[in-house]
Amino acid sequence: MPTSLEKKRTRSSRHSKPKKRFWPTLLKGTIIVALMAVVAVLGYGAKLLTDAEDLMINNYRPRSTANGENTNDKIIPRKDPFSILLLGVDDNDERELGSNRTDTMILVTVNPKNSHISMVSIPRDTYTHIEGKDYETYGKINSAYTVGKEESSIKAVEELVSVPVNFYVTVDFEAFEKIVDALDGIEVKVPVEIHEANAEVTKMIHLKPGKQTLNGEQALAFARTRKIDNDIKRGERQQMVVEAVIHKAMQVGSIGKYSEVLNSLNNHFWTDMNKDTMMQIAKSGFTNDYKFKSYTFSWMSFNYEGQSMVGLHEDSLEYISHKLNVELGNEEEDERDQEDYVFESNNQVSYKTYPSYGAVDDY
Repeated sequence: MPTSLEKKRTRSSRHSKPKKRFWPTLLKGTIIVALMAVVAVLGYGAKLLTDAEDLMINNYRPRSTANGENTNDKIIPRKDPFSILLLGVDDNDERELGSNRTDTMILVTVNPKNSHISMVSIPRDTYTHIEGKDYETYGKINSAYTVGKEESSIKAVEELVSVPVNFYVTVDFEAFEKIVDALDGIEVKVPVEIHEANAEVTKMIHLKPGKQTLNGEQALAFARTRKIDNDIKRGERQQMVVEAVIHKAMQVGSIGKYSEVLNSLNNHFWTDMNKDTMMQIAKSGFTNDYKFKSYTFSWMSFNYEGQSMVGLHEDSLEYISHKLNVELGNEEEDERDQEDYVFESNNQVSYKTYPSYGAVDDY
């Protein structure tokens, strides 16, 4: 049922771009970046296991619930499908922003029954409904973190994509840089020449096109830059970096570096997954040969109240929502799940991501 706010809004029939096709991209891997340290802990020894347990205890931040119950306690990650919202936060005090916003939002589903991990990047400029404890508004989805931290970010994502979020993981940029450096860099194919300021805005990072090994500062610049393409492509680059970190972390030669990785995460990593849950996910990563499926929203851009916004096409939202909910066991498969099915958007923007008045489309 639509909310009272949704009932007040009308669906826009504006088109902004030619029809576009996209295929799910199959990737190899075992688990997402924020959990990579936990995955390797079991094979490295008691000292590292103790460090990991301390990390999980120190950085555990459970969500509040209306009745005080946590339904996620019923999930057994080694056999039950579950979802994780991965949040990357710009928490650099030197920038003196006054408030934090999520620079990265990736919704991940993990299905140990078929060894699938699916993920979709949510464009940070997506216009949508945002709700806090005593406040609600419309705006860019990345501002939900400013309104109500993880609680508001999760609500915004659940309402937008119509997929339940079981757990969250929040990592700030300092930890990301340190993780990549602790692994002696990651290999990424840079598509074009990039010139981007570092996170502290103290120097420029210059990258040439081609496959190369990036250090933490370079990898962050590659993932964050908005000058070479758009918000959607930016999300795809962030998923490339996630895959590269996973690939490097799973190499045998990286195991000896996990103590440094764990140290870099402390106080820069938060989650509502308790120790037992994370250990079950780690065991699942060892026993299952996971394959990644990466999705990208079909979209349009527009200006509203002087800001550039992203609107997601409704059929694209419905398609990706269906794919993720099938993985979670919430929906049955249909013709959209056939191997020869190709999604093609009609370019009609969703009422969830477009103002009822005052917007000017970009063509």
